[in-house]
Amino acid sequence: MIEAIAMHLAGQASESFMIRLIRWLNPVMEPVVVLVLLLLLIMSAACWGIIFHKWRVLNRAHAQSIEFLETFWSSRRLDAIYNTSEKLQSSPIAQVFRAGYQELSKVRKTQAENEAGVMSSVMGGIENVQRALRRASVAELTHMESLVPFLATTGSAAPFIGLFGTVVGIMKAFVEIRPGSATLDTVGPGISHALVATAVGLFAAIPAVMAYNYFVRRIKVLNSEIETFSSDFLNIVKRHFLK
Repeated sequence: MIEAIAMHLAGQASESFMIRLIRWLNPVMEPVVVLVLLLLLIMSAACWGIIFHKWRVLNRAHAQSIEFLETFWSSRRLDAIYNTSEKLQSSPIAQVFRAGYQELSKVRKTQAENEAGVMSSVMGGIENVQRALRRASVAELTHMESLVPFLATTGSAAPFIGLFGTVVGIMKAFVEIRPGSATLDTVGPGISHALVATAVGLFAAIPAVMAYNYFVRRIKVLNSEIETFSSDFLNIVKRHFLK
C-alpha cells in the first residue's frame, strides 16, 4: 500500500515537472514553429529552383549529345569533329571526346618525335588516352550530379522537420488550455495550425523525391552513353591511329 502511494506521488511529481517544463518552454514554441515553416519553405523554393535548372541542363546535354554523335559518326576527320565540338559545350559526350582527342594529339606528337620503342610508345599512348577519357567521364558525371543530392536530402528530411513543427505546435495548443475549457473549439484551431507544418513538409518532400528519381535515371542514361562512346572512340584510336 505504501509503495503504491509512493509510486502515485512520484508519478504526480514527474507529471507536474513535465507540465512545468512545457509551460516554461511555451514562449519559444511559436517561434520554433515559425522557424520550421520558414525552413521548409526555403528548402521547397531551393528544390524547385534546382528542379528547373537541372531539367534545363539535362535537356540541353541530351540534345547536344545527339547532335555530336550524329556529327561524329558521319565525319571521317577527327580534327573537324573537334572543331564542331567547341560549339557543343553542354554535351558531356563532346567534352569527353575533346579530352580524348587532345591526349591523342599529344601521344601522336610524342610518337613522331621518338621512333625508337614504337610498341611501348603505342601501348603507353593507348593507356594515356584511356585515362584521359576516364578522367573526363568522371568530371562530366560529377557535373551532372551536382545539386541533385540536395533533392534527396529534402525528400528524406522535410517530413520529419514538418512533424517536429507539428509536435511543438500541438504541445503549445494543449498547454494553453484553461481548466474547464478543453473543448474542440478551443483546441482545434491550435492543432490545425500545427498540422500545417506537416503539410508543408510533405509539400517540400514529395516533388523533391520524384525529381530526384527522375534526374538519377536520366543521368544514368547519359553516363551509359558516355561509357559506350568512350569504348567506341578507344577502339577507333587503336585501329586507325595507334598501331
